[in-house]
Amino acid sequence: MAEATALPGTPSPGPRSDLIGRLLASRRVVLGGGVLALFAFAAVSAPFFAPHDPVEQDLMLQYVPPFWDEKAEPGYLFGTDNLGRDILSRLIYGAQVALFVAVAAAAAAGLLGTVLGLLAGYVGGWLDTVISRLVDIWMAFPAVLLSIVLVAVMGTGLHSVIIAIAVIDWTRFCRVVRAETMMQKQQDYVASAVTIGLGRLRILRWEILPNVLPLLVVLFTLEMGIAVIVEAILSYVNLSLASDFPTWGSMIADGRTYVNQAPWLMILPILCVIAIVLALNALGDGLKDALDPVMRK
Repeated sequence: MAEATALPGTPSPGPRSDLIGRLLASRRVVLGGGVLALFAFAAVSAPFFAPHDPVEQDLMLQYVPPFWDEKAEPGYLFGTDNLGRDILSRLIYGAQVALFVAVAAAAAAGLLGTVLGLLAGYVGGWLDTVISRLVDIWMAFPAVLLSIVLVAVMGTGLHSVIIAIAVIDWTRFCRVVRAETMMQKQQDYVASAVTIGLGRLRILRWEILPNVLPLLVVLFTLEMGIAVIVEAILSYVNLSLASDFPTWGSMIADGRTYVNQAPWLMILPILCVIAIVLALNALGDGLKDALDPVMRK
């Protein structure tokens, strides 16, 4: 039986369309990406999407219950807190802080860890020994405790939170990238690049880094989830933004005080943290399967 051949001029599916098809076929990518896109849309459109000013107080509307309670008030879908502030608006603006910190901190940690991991894995020798020992020493410190100490020293604020998360989590990128670089270094394409006289930096930039990039995408999504949790912890102990600006951690801390009168004050921001972290983990797992050639076989 003759093999079917493509008609002249018929476009064949390229690697990009094949990748998109694999991503759309992954339920974890679709579900995790969808939930993340929902939070991102709410955060970006917060000034237009939020029904009320998140810091506006109305003591006549204290402890208004959410929509599922018969005593709910129109216009306050998730109720209000002890100062009459709208919970939905505060959750939306809290998503702004969580996603901004997640992206910025993951990018900073990824940049530092990737550079050091590439150098340690490819150059080797004493440089690899120094970086590896530094990673071992750094990872011996409790991450959350170290982040609290760093923010306390630098002062509260988003910049301090981002720097603290990047400083404590660059080791995660460094160890993984170092191991992957050492494996890629043994491949034939690197030997060919050395043979034609390419320098180390050009080999790292144009040969090894593109092959490490899919792994970095997965690590980036997972690191974003970790950054969301760390930011929530820091804001819970009042080491993030000012206490009047809504963050999920500060909302959990405030809700804990009034958990008997209004349990939704603590439950709703906890659910937001859980939802976005699970979405990022599902997205990372799905991307790993879609981008890893070994997993696709």
